[in-house]
Amino acid sequence: MQASHRLVVATGIVRIWAVPAADLASRVARVTSRHPDRFVLGLVVSHAPGVEQSGQRYVHPYEKMVAYLDELDRASPPVPKERRALAALGPRMLRLAAERAAGAHPYLVTPEHTRRARGILGPEPLLAPEQMVVVETDPGRAREIGRATLARYLQLPNYTNNLRRLGFTEEDLAGGGSDALVDALVAWGTPEEIEPRIREHHEAGANHVAVQVLTAPDATGLPHEQWRPLARALTR
Repeated sequence: MQASHRLVVATGIVRIWAVPAADLASRVARVTSRHPDRFVLGLVVSHAPGVEQSGQRYVHPYEKMVAYLDELDRASPPVPKERRALAALGPRMLRLAAERAAGAHPYLVTPEHTRRARGILGPEPLLAPEQMVVVETDPGRAREIGRATLARYLQLPNYTNNLRRLGFTEEDLAGGGSDALVDALVAWGTPEEIEPRIREHHEAGANHVAVQVLTAPDATGLPHEQWRPLARALTR
């Protein structure tokens, strides 16, 4: 954040099972004291397998998030509603994001989910979905890169349940994901061919789209070569 005077940074995302609310509020206060109005705390209720592997019992995720937000409100200093966002997927968590946070930061979603989320949130709250992209024109190679990232998410019930709500079938979710599923979740092609997918999210109600560039599993370093042409295409 010190490299910019205007850039707003959001955590995407802090697992509420991993950090006590009071400790997190204290950390947020230190950041915001140095960089006022430039930080948004992204929170997620996470998934049962990961929580249980850490030795905790995953129960009542919605109630857990409500209680955690209550603790952030009571912290000294508190984390204000407008400085936090929820990684909300389903209707109930989206409504909570509208009521108790600045809005929602959904992950692994389609423009159709963005449209539905905006309908639930209402016109004012922040809606900042994530969109995976692969700068690759070969369909087989692009889908191979996409599947390598999607594999772990298709094992997590919160994501698969949300994809079922969007109309995807068990066949779509099996075997690393059908071509239709991969293409719906991962935009690929030239930067100019990817741009319409980002625009779809905006037209469906997104305020901001978090573009995640996927590269081959054996790639190293940051994807600067993909970021630059994407930036030109997305800012035209």
